[in-house]
Amino acid sequence: MNNAFRSVALIGKYRSREIAASLLELARFLSQRGVEVLLEEATAGAVGANGYLVAGYEKIGERAELAVILGGDGTMLNAARQLARFDVPLVGINQGRLGFMTDIALDEMIGSITALLDGKFSREHRFLLDSEVLRDGEVAYRTLALNDVVVNKGDLGRMIELEVKVDAELIHVLRADGLIVSTPTGSTAYALSANGPILHPSVQGIAIVPLCPHALSNRPITVSDSSKIDIALLPPHDARVHFDGQTSFDARAGDVVRMRRSSHGVTLLHPPGYSYFAMLREKLHWSATPRH
Repeated sequence: MNNAFRSVALIGKYRSREIAASLLELARFLSQRGVEVLLEEATAGAVGANGYLVAGYEKIGERAELAVILGGDGTMLNAARQLARFDVPLVGINQGRLGFMTDIALDEMIGSITALLDGKFSREHRFLLDSEVLRDGEVAYRTLALNDVVVNKGDLGRMIELEVKVDAELIHVLRADGLIVSTPTGSTAYALSANGPILHPSVQGIAIVPLCPHALSNRPITVSDSSKIDIALLPPHDARVHFDGQTSFDARAGDVVRMRRSSHGVTLLHPPGYSYFAMLREKLHWSATPRH
């Protein structure tokens, strides 16, 4: 049987026992279609290898032609960062809560994956942020972020002060609980709850969203994705920097958090009928089904 993908990796969320039945059902289906199945090693540790090839992210990146993520957006974010440098396309099956990126419903899993194997899908490219924390001019921490980078007050019970520059030009000195720097992918995550703009995935922009600013005139702003964004932590306050809400770094006064568009990107595959605006209507409960 001809398949658009000959080798598929399956990746489950950290507490993978919750998705074991669905994951193994999908693995059996793929095997019956003549597709090589790779189980991500942490996933296999939770659900069992069951005779399938167990692989780390390095091997998945080198061997798999597609990665299917079963879980929620958090599972997708982690897998995306791990596989970005390998350019392995990703597709998400939602077993989380909202699922802005894991858009295939569980009860549509087999039908949607059948369509993908038959070559019926659309591609969508998402960019990541190269993020680093500079201390005395040296890189103290570096990572990727698909959703956002958040600088906040950490355990402090008061506001912090941040100097925000775009391409070395001062935007403002911000007194606030913190600041979110978001990609279009992350614009429906934490930035949305802070009244940031929703950016369509095709928009080549980065949103800078203040968190509870002292001055009401400090508003979100969207800049070009070619911009270099620097956030300097002004003395005497320390802060905590969060990357996709999954990793963090304790920054000191004087540190600079620097972000720019990464050379790596992520390709998401969608089954036939996918619509970004229909997804927003459903997830955000904007309206009922449009009348015809």
